Amino acid sequence: MTKEEITTWFKILQKDIYTQLENADGKQKFTIEEWQHTQGGGGITTIIENGNVIEKGGVNFSAVSGDVPSFLITETEHSITTSTKPKTFFATGVSIVIHPQSPMVPIIHMNIRYFEMDNGVWWFGGGIDLTPHYVVDDDATFFHTQLKNVCGVSDINYYTKFKAWADDYFYIKHRKETRGIGGIFFDRLTSNENKSKENLWEFVKNVGLCFAPTYISLINKNRNLPFNDTQKQWQLLRRGRYVEFNLVYDKGTQFGLQTDGRIESILMSLPQFASWQYNHKTLAGSAEEYTLNKLVKGVEWVKK
Repeated sequence: MTKEEITTWFKILQKDIYTQLENADGKQKFTIEEWQHTQGGGGITTIIENGNVIEKGGVNFSAVSGDVPSFLITETEHSITTSTKPKTFFATGVSIVIHPQSPMVPIIHMNIRYFEMDNGVWWFGGGIDLTPHYVVDDDATFFHTQLKNVCGVSDINYYTKFKAWADDYFYIKHRKETRGIGGIFFDRLTSNENKSKENLWEFVKNVGLCFAPTYISLINKNRNLPFNDTQKQWQLLRRGRYVEFNLVYDKGTQFGLQTDGRIESILMSLPQFASWQYNHKTLAGSAEEYTLNKLVKGVEWVKK
């Protein structure tokens, strides 16, 4: 397949996902804004705010090109053997972050992307992860089961490999805790003796297609649960952790800023409201303490 075919599919996926999220929210519609990149290409940013379920969310599409930044040339030389240094790049993908109104509904993130350079080097990357304000074991098992099933269609080893990668990637080192319950994460997937470009593309498409039904199931299960002021304050504190990860560690944010990306689209992942309370302590035996105890690497949510 060509980069044009991949780009077209991503654009269709974006519309399908934000339409399903609008229907699930039942109140607000996504605002749609097209933009142009400073060097080449552009994107479509869609944002929803102040809905019944979604406080703030974005479903973004981009297809941009430009000069390859020096940091990327260095990284590529260490990971992919090539005799020709690249001059230009092309990148396309869909990126989603949803911050719900209720602390009983989890934050979700998905990004799937394709990248190529003019020296013939290309790869796929992406993943989905879930950040509950309150960890619910049944919800975590459901979420990870959906991802394991999607991975299994392409490779029975993908889930174990990409789950461990997500645990390592979505880790807030200065807090010594994971951002949430993880999911799957993969990067620089390129063809080898076992996987063709077509095989990898089918996997990436399946990941994209599982997003809406999986998250909407979690919305519908939890949207009407009651909550109190203490739980709402805890939600704001957990959002603060989300902000810390995105601004300090997230490679997508860093790439966008270092390639002169559109700042409003890059930072759409941040919540409308968040909080940082000095030296906050959870109560022994509380749901908040239970959640913190689950924010560690290596939790097996799906029975083998």
